[in-house]
Amino acid sequence: MIWRELLDEATVRLGSKVDARRIVERAGGFEGADFHAGLDEPVSTRALAFFDSMVERRAAGEPLQYVVGAWGFRSLDLYVDRRVLIPRPETEQVVEHALAELAALTDRAASTDLAGLKPVVVDLGTGSGAIALSIASEVPAAQVWATDASADALAVARANLSGIGRAGSRVRLEHGSWFDALPKLLQGRVTLVVSNPPYVADGDTLPPEVLDWEPGGALFSGPTGLESAAAILEEAPRWLSRPGVCVLEIAPHRASAAMDLAREAGFADVDVRPDLAGRARALVARLA
Repeated sequence: MIWRELLDEATVRLGSKVDARRIVERAGGFEGADFHAGLDEPVSTRALAFFDSMVERRAAGEPLQYVVGAWGFRSLDLYVDRRVLIPRPETEQVVEHALAELAALTDRAASTDLAGLKPVVVDLGTGSGAIALSIASEVPAAQVWATDASADALAVARANLSGIGRAGSRVRLEHGSWFDALPKLLQGRVTLVVSNPPYVADGDTLPPEVLDWEPGGALFSGPTGLESAAAILEEAPRWLSRPGVCVLEIAPHRASAAMDLAREAGFADVDVRPDLAGRARALVARLA
C-alpha cells in the first residue's frame, strides 16, 4: 500500500481533502513539497496503524488540531491537545494588535529616560503558550511571563517553550490564577498585559466540536461572559507601568460592556480593534 491510496481513503471517509492531507502528512512525516513526492512511497505497518487511529478519531468528531497534535500559530508550530484551546486566527490578530501597542510604547520610551529598558510582557491564561511564545519570538527584547491556573495547560506550554529556541530563555511560566501567579516585584513594571481569557457566558451556544472537546475552564467565564475580563482589568492598573497597555481578546457582542469595564477600572483611553472578519475582537486599554 502507498500513501496515495491512504489519502484517497481518508478523503472518502472524512469527506474533506484538507483533513485527509493533514493526517497523511502527520502519519507519513511529510513537510511542504515532500508531501507530493512521498505519495507513491510504501506505508510501513507502524505508520498505517497511526494513520488508522487518526482517521478514526477525526471521524468520531475530534477536532483535526487535536488529532494531528500540532497547529500553526503565526510563525510557530505548536503542540496542542485537549488540555488547551485550539489556537485560532482571531487570536493571531489579537497578538498583532498587542505587538503594535508594544512597538508604540517602545518608541515612546526611546525619547525618555526609559530608553534601553526591556519591555515586560505578561500573558494571563496562556494555555498552549501561543500568545506568550509568539511575542517572545517576535520581540527579541521582551521579557515574557506566562501564567495559567491549569497545571495541565502549563505542561503543554512548557513543551512548546522548548521548541522556540533561544527566545525561550526570556519566557517564565508560572502556575496560578491571573496576576496571583506573578512575583510582587513586577507590580508597576509590566509594559503590556495580554490575554485570551474565557469569554463565553454560561448560557451561550457553542458548536459541538468546541463544546465537546475543548477545555470548558478556558471557554466559560460565568453568567455574563465578562467575569474573567473584569478580574483582569480590575487588577491590571496596579501591575502596569505608566504608560502601559492591556490587550484582551473579547466576544464581539460584548465589546461595549468590556469597554465600560476598562473605563471603570481606571483606563481612560479605551478602544476595540477588529479581527480579520471585521468583528470587534481585541480590547485595547491604555494607561498614560
